[in-house]
Amino acid sequence: MFKGILAFIFIFGIIVVIHEFGHFYFAKKAGILVREFAIGMGPKIFSHIGKDGTAYTIRILPLGGCVRMAGWGEDTTEIKTGTPASLTFNEAGLVTRINLSGKELDGASLPIQVTSFDFEEKLQITGQVLEETKTYPVDHDATIVEEDGTEVRIAPLDVQYQNASILGRLVTNFAGPMNNFILGFVAFLIVIFMQGGAPNSNTNMVTVVDGGALEQAGVVTGDKIVSIEGRGVSSYEEIAKEIATATKDQKEAPTLDVVVEHDGQKKSLSVTTKEEKGAYYLGVSPSLKTGFVDKIVGAFQQTGVTALTIVTALRNLIAQFSLDKLGGPVAIYNISSQAAKNGLTSVLQLLAMLSINLGIFNLIPIPALDGGKILMNIIEAIRRKHLKQETESYITLAGVAIMVVLIIAVTWNDIMRIFF
Repeated sequence: MFKGILAFIFIFGIIVVIHEFGHFYFAKKAGILVREFAIGMGPKIFSHIGKDGTAYTIRILPLGGCVRMAGWGEDTTEIKTGTPASLTFNEAGLVTRINLSGKELDGASLPIQVTSFDFEEKLQITGQVLEETKTYPVDHDATIVEEDGTEVRIAPLDVQYQNASILGRLVTNFAGPMNNFILGFVAFLIVIFMQGGAPNSNTNMVTVVDGGALEQAGVVTGDKIVSIEGRGVSSYEEIAKEIATATKDQKEAPTLDVVVEHDGQKKSLSVTTKEEKGAYYLGVSPSLKTGFVDKIVGAFQQTGVTALTIVTALRNLIAQFSLDKLGGPVAIYNISSQAAKNGLTSVLQLLAMLSINLGIFNLIPIPALDGGKILMNIIEAIRRKHLKQETESYITLAGVAIMVVLIIAVTWNDIMRIFF
């Protein structure tokens, strides 16, 4: 169980943080202020404001992370009328720090009860100081300490999301899924190097699995499987197909007639398959291409095949919707636990598949997902003017509502399916 929890945290955390880093990096390139880049969720346990104005925080629950970009539908500052605060000034008399937390007070700070503020255009704050209403100018790069103690930059209009170029916003929104595809490729590449090469499914030369049925029959890695049950095979894909056909609907492990070629000599074997989770196996995997370029190409191929499989599954899901075809955090934890039992290679393969899955899913044009934001960017580019803030907010809220309902339904279905 402990290994399963660690695998889940590792997989889920890496996938989400890498996704969010894509948004973070390109948002900064587009001139959008990233107010916070958080690793984890929940209460803050560490915070540091960088020279770029971003608050880098670590939060107590090691599950994913988030990026807070300034602007419509992303992140804005709210201060209720009458909220007590303390103001810190620079030598020019500009407010450089607004502290709402009541903690970490500056010795020379000025207590104030806020009555109004404008951190976007006028850059000023107004409030009661010793029963007198006063207004103070606020520095463009001032920070605000939120009630939970997180210190972030204020967000003037010129650094907000909606005021970046359309291309900058589009790239920022696409960067999260893009990073997931890159992560998937890198994870597959690491697995290939760990295995010593890329799978070669275009030949009938095979790698023999330790402890498998063929190894016990004397077959070694590098031998060729010529036929199964009298049917000739010339590639690993054909080998897998013939094994599946020969073992279909069997109630117990069947014995198969296999012709194997070793050092140019053919020999016929009767091999009893081994059962695993209701399926029967001979204990072989594809032979490996060991060249450096072969490994790189192999990682690209596995990434492409995985992406195509996921797209096909999504298309089938749309055609015939079923919650059983979806999986949420509970399902991810379950398969993470199974992968952890099979070692690091299985964990990395699962990481790669889930990362690519998240990247593709996020490109679906549903409001609140990256794909929905990209669609709005494209519509705006065609119209050559901004969508109304209210319109964009309503569309985003509708998307959020859909996603919340879907997540609850999928999670409940996972619990009932896995544990009951």
